[in-house]
Amino acid sequence: MKTLRFLLLLGLVINTAQAQPNLSYYLPESITYNPAIPSPQSVIGHEVGEWHISHDRLVNYMYALDKASDRITLEVTGYTHEARPLLLLTITSPKNHQNIEVIRNQHIQLTDPSRSAGLDVKTMPAVFYMGFSIHGNEASGSNAALLTAYHLAAAEGKEIEEYLNNTIILFDPSFNPDGLHRFSSWVNSRKSKVISADPADMEHNEPWPGGRTNHYWFDLNRDWLVAQQPESQARIKKFHQWKPNVLTDHHEMGTNATFFFQPGVPSRVHPLTPERNQELTRKIGEFHAKALDNIGSFYYTQEGYDDFYYGKGSTFPDVQGAIGILFEQASSRGHAQESVNGVLHFAFTVRNQFTTALSTLKAVNALREDLLNYQREFFKNAVADAAKDPVKAIVFGSKDKARAYHLAEIMVRQQVDVYTLPSSQTINGKNFDAESSFVVPLNQPQYKLIRGMIERRTQFKDSIFYDISTWTLPLAFGLDYEELKVAPALGQKVTEIKMPAGKLIGDIAQYAYVFEAYGYYTPRAINRLLQNGIRVKVATEPFYHASGKKFERGSLLVTVADQGKVADQIQYYIREIIEKDGIDVYSFNTGLDYKGVSLGSGTFQVLRKPEIAMLVGDGVSANDAGELWHLMDVRMHMPVTTLPIDVLNRTNINRYNTIIFPAGSYSGITDATKERLKTWVQNGGVIIGFDNALNWLTTAGLGKFEMKKDEPATDKKSEQPRAYADIEEYRGAQQSPGAIFEATVDLTNPLLYGYTQSKMPVFKDNNLFMERSKNPYGNPLVYGASPLLSGYISNPNYAKLKNSSMGGFTTLGRGRVIGFTDNLAFRAFWFGTTKLFTNAVFYGNLLNEAAAR
Repeated sequence: MKTLRFLLLLGLVINTAQAQPNLSYYLPESITYNPAIPSPQSVIGHEVGEWHISHDRLVNYMYALDKASDRITLEVTGYTHEARPLLLLTITSPKNHQNIEVIRNQHIQLTDPSRSAGLDVKTMPAVFYMGFSIHGNEASGSNAALLTAYHLAAAEGKEIEEYLNNTIILFDPSFNPDGLHRFSSWVNSRKSKVISADPADMEHNEPWPGGRTNHYWFDLNRDWLVAQQPESQARIKKFHQWKPNVLTDHHEMGTNATFFFQPGVPSRVHPLTPERNQELTRKIGEFHAKALDNIGSFYYTQEGYDDFYYGKGSTFPDVQGAIGILFEQASSRGHAQESVNGVLHFAFTVRNQFTTALSTLKAVNALREDLLNYQREFFKNAVADAAKDPVKAIVFGSKDKARAYHLAEIMVRQQVDVYTLPSSQTINGKNFDAESSFVVPLNQPQYKLIRGMIERRTQFKDSIFYDISTWTLPLAFGLDYEELKVAPALGQKVTEIKMPAGKLIGDIAQYAYVFEAYGYYTPRAINRLLQNGIRVKVATEPFYHASGKKFERGSLLVTVADQGKVADQIQYYIREIIEKDGIDVYSFNTGLDYKGVSLGSGTFQVLRKPEIAMLVGDGVSANDAGELWHLMDVRMHMPVTTLPIDVLNRTNINRYNTIIFPAGSYSGITDATKERLKTWVQNGGVIIGFDNALNWLTTAGLGKFEMKKDEPATDKKSEQPRAYADIEEYRGAQQSPGAIFEATVDLTNPLLYGYTQSKMPVFKDNNLFMERSKNPYGNPLVYGASPLLSGYISNPNYAKLKNSSMGGFTTLGRGRVIGFTDNLAFRAFWFGTTKLFTNAVFYGNLLNEAAAR
């Protein structure tokens, strides 16, 4: 009996501490491997799946394969924010390596209809881009990359030789090195020898912000189209250098799921994506199904995920003549975790990812000619569609040279042909200056991508979206733009995009310098001056230059004589504004102004140097906080303390004059801290809150941001019976995935300084609808009666959005609490509304209490 009990206990321990699989668990049977090629274990020091691979060891193994195999060449394509290398391995046969540039140049011709007709695809290799773990805590992908790279380097036999002869593989073992490092450090340092599969174990509960994102907490799988992060920029450059036929993107999902591969939900495919794309995706899916069937793994397809937003890795290729494939593996979020399907072991998740990497390779080879022909036809059809399009070009521009430049930068990065405007023009009442405007002809191979960048869409086949429903880039940048029905004259083709410099208007000033507020980098210029002890004043009334030029409210004044610095120092900082920030600066040699206010008027108010803290930690949206951090740190060079909520509860906040509340619940803030915050605001502090943080600020007695309430249904249609099976679909349709709305703004309010038009496109991705203030001065930004510009919103939500407020402020003693219902720095590409935030930082304490909500 004792022996039986011992054996039962031993069996339980063995089951819990499951023996670590070796390579035979993963690799295909009946294939031999070249012993001269190092195995993963021989380099990284452990079996694949025994520990989570750290990025440094992953890099070491890739270098070891590059050194040992004539099938591989390795290059560093860039570096992350944390200076980790971004690797790309080109894997193919030695023969192909000898002719790699010839092969690449011939392949690129498939995307040029003027040169593609005569190509014989029967003799051409396909190009297959393999990418892993763009979300760092979805680590089975990068761990499977170890196995996949080993297999491609070491496998022997006719099959692998045929695959490598017929395929150029672009192999990225880690799309997100910083996130992968963050996550692997967490789970490895909390792994027990007897692994705990309890979901409550600390190994499975990584701390805020988690390993999903990059250094600035950006979701890199939403950055493919706009490429605002260095990881994306390096990746996109290689994508266009090769124009792959298939791109795979290995992810993870909830622990209780199984395995997903595309296609996604059929009704949620972007209309610009050809049906042939989905046909080929389904054919490739048959290879995944067979491979997963062979190892007994369960899976599903055509559910949950979609192919709509072109900023995702699996959808971005779809608008470029390629096939994007998303893989989603149920996550062990550690080394083993209980699930509804039993204990999910990390090694099992790695095996599924490895298996589908190989099944895609097999599919690419079986469908090689189909994929190459599809690529050729895609671009041929794109040019034909462009010829039939009544719109022949778009022109965009702004007084602000920087925002126009940054949109042109995105387009050029995506190999869109962009031209300067040959002369200044007025089109439909909009002025387009040749110095700060660009023209994009639609008759070019990237026609569909251009349409995907600029289209406005309000009609959809489905009402549920996995991500945002619109992303019209000219609206995101707040630019004037027009669609031209006649092909325009073109200036020079933009081949190398450079940030434009400003100009000094007039001679070196002995009295004062002035620059206008509309420039995107005006906040950076103001901050640099303040950080260097230069007094800056903001105009709250219009005034005039001796030349007759009018300067609007929000213009910035830098006097020369009373700064306590020699004139040369002032001139140095002014040159920096001109050269680094792209801003025109005007010299004033007199303060007298009979048309407006003179420069000594009390209507010029002195700006205080911002001392900023931004709350972070549990309950705060890491994405939203990261976007603000990136804006302040990377773009505006503004010092900011990222202040954890638990530290806020015990630290002296009097060193700050501005505290930012990104979207979040803030349940961790204690009652005592609420009282300290109230006192701090009463003494002159400024709080800037976003999204659902406004609800917390209101409940805490710090602000007055009343939201519209859900009202009982009164229409007969809403009272009609609905099928039980439609519950999730109906609820999903009430979510607001992200759409663009027009706000009417008060240009005289300091929060709007630098804006020149009374209408503003705003991105909204929540169901917060703020009541208008009863104070007639208290509604600086409001949505009107018909605000939808592009995207999806349900009818009930649209009714609440109409005539609602988007922002405002309340007073508490000498301080101000400023609130915005929406994200002003969305994914770093929503350039048009960021100035609202920086204005709140610099001018928040100057807001007149008579305009409070």
